[in-house]
Amino acid sequence: MDIWENINWYFVGGLGTGLAVAAAAWKSGFSARRRLGKDIRKLENELRELQGHLNTQLKINAQGNDSIQKDLDEQKRQNENLRVSLASLQNKPGKAELRHAQITESAVRLMREQAPGFAPAWEKAMRQAEGELEAGESGLKKLVRRVIPGIGMGSAGAAHSGAAQDSEP
Repeated sequence: MDIWENINWYFVGGLGTGLAVAAAAWKSGFSARRRLGKDIRKLENELRELQGHLNTQLKINAQGNDSIQKDLDEQKRQNENLRVSLASLQNKPGKAELRHAQITESAVRLMREQAPGFAPAWEKAMRQAEGELEAGESGLKKLVRRVIPGIGMGSAGAAHSGAAQDSEP
């Protein structure tokens, strides 16, 4: 064998081995690329599904927030209407006169109890009646006075109701 035949033999053998290694690498890369393509398509499908779920959840939350905001706006509007109505009812003509008449009546009842010195007793009775009426305009006394008239007026109410019962036959 001649030297050129040995070189050809080594060349062909090396070339064949290199091509075999290249073919194996190409096949491996091709298979890996195919698997990755399938995995990527699966992930894209899952991503679309999750985006759909997220959009649905966001729509539901937005509707809930809208309804809560509408309820809040309605409550604010009703609160403002009630506040305006209360202010207008408290400022009706005759309201101050009615309040003064209630204070005067309560003071007169107290004076019947405390008759010895009329002037100082009258002033004291007026202050007590004003205090009781102011305390009675809010809270439990107001409720009791509305439910059962004559009760919830303090000592003046008790004295008046007792005097009214004594005068009846």
